[in-house]
Amino acid sequence: MSNGPVAVVLLDRDGVINVDLPTGVLRLADLCLEPAAPAAIARFTAAGWRVAVCTNQACVGRGEVSAEEIARIHAAIEAAVTAAGGRIDAWFVCTHRSEDRCPCRKPEPGLLLQARDRFGFDPATTWFVGDAERDVEAAEAAGCQPLLVRTGKGRAASAACPDIPAVDDLAAAATLLLGPDR
Repeated sequence: MSNGPVAVVLLDRDGVINVDLPTGVLRLADLCLEPAAPAAIARFTAAGWRVAVCTNQACVGRGEVSAEEIARIHAAIEAAVTAAGGRIDAWFVCTHRSEDRCPCRKPEPGLLLQARDRFGFDPATTWFVGDAERDVEAAEAAGCQPLLVRTGKGRAASAACPDIPAVDDLAAAATLLLGPDR
């Protein structure tokens, strides 16, 4: 299921890469990765795919956490992914609140379009792996293929979006997109 000359997979963060907490991940000490995530990202890297994370982090806009703490959280995620043999090529982060009506805040497609502009992929053949209905909406608005994982909010989202493919976790997403042997 490669997406042409530039193979890119887009990932949501909370509920896909790390455990989605009710309050969000506001401190590095709160970070807990989804068990399958680092190895799954390593599989994409080994297959030659670029990995970009597209995440809403309104907690910054609400003053609950600093941009520097979000950067530390992202660095810790990257360190775990690197230790597993993977790489995150880019982070696209919206720190605005819902009421700001920012065009990059999911379900708007802005973050995915920024990734497209940076990597030059064809949205029609590019997958966005998320765990929420807003991820599906953002993928569709950007012309990308949505894929849900049943971690985080994914069980509820897959029930609400029965026509969208859904898998158990990021490892299953990697198997679906790359095939079982990669």
